[in-house]
Amino acid sequence: MSTDLTRLTAAQLSEKLVSGEVSSVEATRAHLDRIDSVDGAIHAYLHVAHDAALERAAEIDSQRAAGASLGALAGVPIAVKDVLCTLDMPSTAASKILEGWIPPYDATVVARLRSAGMIPLGKTNMDEFAMGSSTEYSAYGPTRNPWDHGRIPGGSGGGSAAAVAAFEAPVALGSDTGGSIRQPASVTGTVGVKPTYGGVSRYGAIALASSLDQVGPVSRTVLDAALVHDVIGGHDPRDSTSLDEMWPSFEAAARKGQQERSLKGVRVGVVKQLGGEGFQAGVTQRFTEALALMERAGAEIVEVEAPNFEYAIAAYYLILPAEASSNLAKFDSVRFGLRVTPEGGGTVEQVMAASREAGFGPEVKRRIILGTYALSAGYYDAYYGSAQKVRTLIQRDFDAAFEKVDLLVSPSAPTTAFEFGSKTEDPLSMYLNDITTIPANLAGVPGLSLPIGLAPEDGLPVGLQVMAPAREDARLYTFGATIEALLEEGWGHPILDLLPAQPVSGEAAHIAPAPGQGTEPEGGTL
Repeated sequence: MSTDLTRLTAAQLSEKLVSGEVSSVEATRAHLDRIDSVDGAIHAYLHVAHDAALERAAEIDSQRAAGASLGALAGVPIAVKDVLCTLDMPSTAASKILEGWIPPYDATVVARLRSAGMIPLGKTNMDEFAMGSSTEYSAYGPTRNPWDHGRIPGGSGGGSAAAVAAFEAPVALGSDTGGSIRQPASVTGTVGVKPTYGGVSRYGAIALASSLDQVGPVSRTVLDAALVHDVIGGHDPRDSTSLDEMWPSFEAAARKGQQERSLKGVRVGVVKQLGGEGFQAGVTQRFTEALALMERAGAEIVEVEAPNFEYAIAAYYLILPAEASSNLAKFDSVRFGLRVTPEGGGTVEQVMAASREAGFGPEVKRRIILGTYALSAGYYDAYYGSAQKVRTLIQRDFDAAFEKVDLLVSPSAPTTAFEFGSKTEDPLSMYLNDITTIPANLAGVPGLSLPIGLAPEDGLPVGLQVMAPAREDARLYTFGATIEALLEEGWGHPILDLLPAQPVSGEAAHIAPAPGQGTEPEGGTL
């Protein structure tokens, strides 16, 4: 029973909960057992709330038995990225400076999932303060990719993606500042969505770069992501950047794509600047096959120029560190968090310096220094000011592109999951891994990543990124669900059915070819 329940999607599990075939306690215990069984190798979680999760599941079961009106995902377990505040679990942002800290309140998204009856299983691992693309920069050790334990699960939200891919949770919450939901989804064979900026509250999300951060869902299907988005989305008066408007049902949008399975009349733009040199051959191959699938489904493929995307990484790595240096100034050892007192005592400044030296990891220090420099007198206009001007040009590129097409597509990442340690000695090579995802954050438009197959050279997942105009998140769900349905129709099963039971650490997982692999059957290839 346990294995079967962990393999169900959130939508499937919801149906069984509503029918009474399964109780929330059974579903929650199955996932907790799965975590106990495999997370020693994966390390997706920093904290697991065994007792609290089972207690809450029992409450939901009692409410259901009493005939209470419950949400669509009531009783469904969920994992929560450790960047989100939770009043009953530690919230550390994977940093030593917040080790053991339990907030006095829930983030709005956490409060909403609790109100909807979902069951928080625990807090997932991440790069410290969401700074990284590999989850190697966690102060508590890296998370491993379920496909190959010698490779990264993406970052900064590698813990959430790995938990979902390893069947340790049906769905999870993540945060995306420059691709931290979409890139981990790409390399783990899961689905990740960065909503329109302001579409989901950031209140209670430990800030990295406030003009870029966005909370969103991680799942195994597009429909599950839509269901979670419906729960966490909407206006929040406590978030000054929250959009005050009515949103459509994202579940309905995803179900429409599942049912119709047609892209007739849809204009799909391929961004010339988000491909080509530097992209792994297998990634390019699967992306090309996905474009052919779209054409067969009736879409019109149009090449789109976005000349200023070339400067997106440079602009991003000035804007993000500048905002991060400001946001992280609050960690001063005085109000909360780690406090280190130098031998013999010291001034406030000396205590602060010692605490920050001990509490922050190397990547956090690197970005604080870079950001402080970019904001310093005499350099503000030359660096931060210029980066904001480039950001405006990138937004204009998106506006011009969406006048010609309905959606933009690219690979979600230039490569499949890379090996641990292969990029940590060269931070610039790590930063380049976000080349396809950063533009959407700079412009505030929504983006979705879904798996489109396995790269032939290493048998690891490849993701397709889909971007829509701001506020058109529903368009992403309809399109994404259509592609997903057509691909799985051709494969005959979900991509995670190919996940190796026992990956060999340090070596590419051996994947038996799926039917039609290397060809182009009607539904696409693995």
